[in-house]
Amino acid sequence: MEERTPTIVRANSIVSQARTRPGASSALEPEAFALTGETISATGTLTELRERFPTAEVLDFGDSTIIPGLNDAHIHLAMTAGDALHLDLSHAAVGDVPTLLDTIAAEVGTTSAGEWVKGSRYDDEKTGIVLRDELDRIAPEVPVIVNHVAGHWGVLNSAGLRFLGIDESSPDPDGGRYDRYSDGRLNGKLIERALMNVLMPATARGDRFIPGDTVEDLQLGAARTIAKWNAAGLTSICDALISPQDIGILSALRADDALGLRIGMLLSIDHYDKAAELGVGSGFGDDRLKLIGVKAFLDGAIGGRTCLLSEPFTDPNYQGVQTTSTDELRANVERVHTDGNRIGVHANGDAAIRLVLDAFDDVAARIPRPGLRHRIEHCSLIDDDILKRMNRLGAIAVPFAGYPGYHGSALNSWYGEARTERMFAHRSFLDAGVTVAGSSDYPCGPYQPLFGLQSLVTRTGVDDGVTVGASQKVTAAEALSIFTLGSAEASGEESYKGRLAPGYLADFTVLGDNPVTIDPHGIADIDVRATYVGGSEVYRG
Repeated sequence: MEERTPTIVRANSIVSQARTRPGASSALEPEAFALTGETISATGTLTELRERFPTAEVLDFGDSTIIPGLNDAHIHLAMTAGDALHLDLSHAAVGDVPTLLDTIAAEVGTTSAGEWVKGSRYDDEKTGIVLRDELDRIAPEVPVIVNHVAGHWGVLNSAGLRFLGIDESSPDPDGGRYDRYSDGRLNGKLIERALMNVLMPATARGDRFIPGDTVEDLQLGAARTIAKWNAAGLTSICDALISPQDIGILSALRADDALGLRIGMLLSIDHYDKAAELGVGSGFGDDRLKLIGVKAFLDGAIGGRTCLLSEPFTDPNYQGVQTTSTDELRANVERVHTDGNRIGVHANGDAAIRLVLDAFDDVAARIPRPGLRHRIEHCSLIDDDILKRMNRLGAIAVPFAGYPGYHGSALNSWYGEARTERMFAHRSFLDAGVTVAGSSDYPCGPYQPLFGLQSLVTRTGVDDGVTVGASQKVTAAEALSIFTLGSAEASGEESYKGRLAPGYLADFTVLGDNPVTIDPHGIADIDVRATYVGGSEVYRG
């Protein structure tokens, strides 16, 4: 077989994160690297690599900085594929309640009978309050859903409630709630399981659903989203809530060679029976698209103010929700663990995290699975005991990176400044020896990984300049490692992803400045000049 000719890649600076030999300076970085196929084959000076590979093409990025490809360990591609087809109601897009309502009203005016108007990324804290009555005034007959940015509650108008058979006498579903005005009327908010049961195919439990999009449309939405994420510097993600339909959509893109990201998937626990029957578990697939585990839920959201806390919220109007019973959680963890598969459990509040660790502790003692490491998705509020237990169990933390930067002072208001010193505790995880990965949880937070890096380093709200939990700041080098090596470890891929070193995948991001050395308040504004996956260009700025 004919040997492939390498390509030599150079730039003004390269942040390789390669392991250094004993006694060597950690600041010693290569001038260039060679890639052969999808893998890095050598690193060194440009002169050394030219001598070693005299016929190699040189890909010269001039004054740029090259870093290992950025990897989001918890993001939602399948969910975003649908959102990309509907209204963007984010604060950046609409700004205030009148504009939000005008945006919905314009869509209502062009909607055919029987169709829904859907919007996502609504932020009540930044934009203002919208409930059923406001929606009824602009859409008395067309069903409307406005999904909150945290993804754990949404608001429906009366037509939407009627379609779903929800009325004033409907009992709250297990693990969820139909919210009400002070006079007892339904206000249109469907919280936690009440929303999941009608909106999200991966978690739905019931027989009345908000109509979904066609598979063809979702493939288009996924392709558009992947291109946008490539332009932000992402080369790998973990889609943290997948249904069988979603796997089919992504597999079709893979077959068409249109998958510009490496995608790991967490299959919803509600679909685990079928996967187990087929013998499909963690690691099934290839290095472009594979299952890395199973996803389960236990509590609510940080931004939605529904997480399960050991102490109350600062505002008594906010209530923690346990979305899955403790018995069901334990049964899910035991089944997945017994099968030798990884489980990632959504747990934000400290009370929820302790319940997850209880389940992990129990199965580890009774059913040893050496090397099988489970994840806690978000793992937002911790204490010293939680850190010690996670370290002992080898549990992996996947907390929000961008929330301090996005929410700013609102977090201090919701949780109190003393408690935010223990939230999104990347510093504490690193110091305790707990693996911590980089995550945006988009659409719940900004998807741009450079925004996440800046937030990790500064812990400062970009809108209000307020610092949130200053004790949890990390260095820029640590932040980059969290969004590369930490994320790779969270999916069991740390042996070949996350470094620019021989034997590692040639996934890299080309930036206009060095995020490790510039003023950290400017990291989010660094321009992404190119993104490469497996040595192939997937974005050029």
